[in-house]
Amino acid sequence: AFNEKVFEEVGTAFMAEYPGIKLKTVVMPFGDLHDKLQTTIAAGSGAPDVAEVEMYQLNRYMAGNVLENLLAEPYNAGRFKDLVHPFNWERWMTPDSSQLLGMPWDMTPGVYYYRADIFEELGLPSDPTELGEYMQDEENFLNLVQILKANGKYFMEWSDGPIVWAGDEVGYFDKDMNWTRNTEKMVKVLDITKRGQQLGWAPHLGYTTDEGKQLVLKGDMVGVVSGSFGARGLQETFPELSGKWKVTRLPIGINVGMGGSSFVIPAQSKNKEAAWAYIQWSMRSENAWKIWTKHSIQPGYKDIAGLDWYANTKNEYLGGQEEFKLYEQMSTDIPTKHLTPVDNKGWEIFIAAVGDALAKNTDSKTAIQKIGDDVLKQAAKEIESFKKAMQP
Repeated sequence: AFNEKVFEEVGTAFMAEYPGIKLKTVVMPFGDLHDKLQTTIAAGSGAPDVAEVEMYQLNRYMAGNVLENLLAEPYNAGRFKDLVHPFNWERWMTPDSSQLLGMPWDMTPGVYYYRADIFEELGLPSDPTELGEYMQDEENFLNLVQILKANGKYFMEWSDGPIVWAGDEVGYFDKDMNWTRNTEKMVKVLDITKRGQQLGWAPHLGYTTDEGKQLVLKGDMVGVVSGSFGARGLQETFPELSGKWKVTRLPIGINVGMGGSSFVIPAQSKNKEAAWAYIQWSMRSENAWKIWTKHSIQPGYKDIAGLDWYANTKNEYLGGQEEFKLYEQMSTDIPTKHLTPVDNKGWEIFIAAVGDALAKNTDSKTAIQKIGDDVLKQAAKEIESFKKAMQP
């Protein structure tokens, strides 16, 4: 989860405006939180009144009406739909779009943080807009990677990056539980990923590892792909590199949400009215967002994102760049997708098969087609049981 301080600060500010409600905040690591929440929900009692749920864990609570549907009375959250980017709204819905299980909170488009000073030294585009546009073209992108490599530099951390991002862009299944990753775009991105790996574009290790840190500090790893909260981690890890980084969009037309959380009300909550008051205030009030944004949490609401104090914020770590404007602009480009309990199984099959295709240089079209066939075969039981569980 995010650090304890931000939740305590938000909780204190909430109670100051709602003196009739007492809020007790318990912060724990996401893994423990989801295991405990799932257990208490299954036990029938003991769940908190409000819980923060991470995007890829929502599928644990989709069937069985264990969470409140926020579209229903007395919540009527549908009135906020037009203020939220379609991707951010849809991902908190059941796959059939009949129930909203979590209140949209933050927006975290996938972005590329890069050492603008090094790009400039090497004669590469270093302005965020210019670089973002340049890298949309496949040949430009691979040319840039080649120039970096010729100078002993890595473009990013993970060598299978683009095919993983492109998969995350579309999810795994549509609302009828058809596989969504068997597309021309996936084939093309797998081809590009193969070429990039052959060029040696990434060391395939994270920047927070000892080796990764050294590569960044020496100026040998010049970029990091992450959700738009990434500047926070870079600043904590490399305070001495302040002012040298900038941020831009991902290459080759990939627009993906990377991470994000929501707030849910378990059906067994005994204080639903107070829980909803807290959720509404922390998602919709300017005062709450003045706290969240200090901790690099970007609003998922267009009206909040359009406020001057937010939109015009300059990040000195990123050389004074107005990063929030870029993130908000990118949020409109992320396609909608649905989450399902079968996604985890889909991921296991997908990532193993992609690794194999990259290692053996298998034909991309054949590989992408086979992954879809294998998932539908190997997860047939889970797909059927989830379809049944979701029937009204």
